[in-house]
Amino acid sequence: MTGNLYETDFYAWANEQAALLRAGKLAAADIEHIAEEIESMGKTEKRELANRLVVLLLHLLKWQFQPLRRSASWEATIRVQRRDLAVHLQDNPSLKAKVGDVIEQAYGNALIQAAAETGLLEKTFPAECPWSFDLIMDAGFWPDQH
Repeated sequence: MTGNLYETDFYAWANEQAALLRAGKLAAADIEHIAEEIESMGKTEKRELANRLVVLLLHLLKWQFQPLRRSASWEATIRVQRRDLAVHLQDNPSLKAKVGDVIEQAYGNALIQAAAETGLLEKTFPAECPWSFDLIMDAGFWPDQH
């Protein structure tokens, strides 16, 4: 029944599993699905890191390559993403080890979006992320066109 509930009513299944675990009834718990859900939660945290980096990198690229269109909105987005990324990494410190790989993937997506949003060709932007993670996160860093 528990496996069926997992398929038909995830919310009810989750509450049932939490109650079983709290009661110490591990033998009755749906361990395989619980493990899958925990792994999925970890992947979700990594995706959150990547998504926030895409938004931050996109706005840093726009800031650098469209200086005449800079706005308070872009500035706010950059500042908010930096703050939210810092909190996300504080809440999930083991993700810091993944930052290099995640930046590479996120930058590729940011590059595609930057070209679409600015009307500039993708080749206008650096092929690889030109900034270190520390620089990206530096509140005093605002890239200028070189």
